[in-house]
Amino acid sequence: METYSMPEGMDTVTLPLDDGTELVCEVVMIFTVDDQDYIALLPPDGYDEEGTVYLYRFFDADQEEDIVVESINSDEEWEKVADAYDEILDMEEFDELLKD
Repeated sequence: METYSMPEGMDTVTLPLDDGTELVCEVVMIFTVDDQDYIALLPPDGYDEEGTVYLYRFFDADQEEDIVVESINSDEEWEKVADAYDEILDMEEFDELLKD
């Protein structure tokens, strides 16, 4: 599992919704699970009581500023990705404790 630093200037991602509207989400991190990149996005209202983030498959497009996100449709893949995201957060919290 590898965590990427955010590409410069990529602070938000705009998700098109089925009703024709768009949802602008803050990028939390991009990480890799089993050779596939994923992106964690913070909803526009911020973290809720459960710490909800949106997880998507992430692909760099050919052009520097273009990205592609794709829904995770399998429950098995979703669980694996969510577990990896939680593990990264746990490692970051542990690292912060060591710094203090």
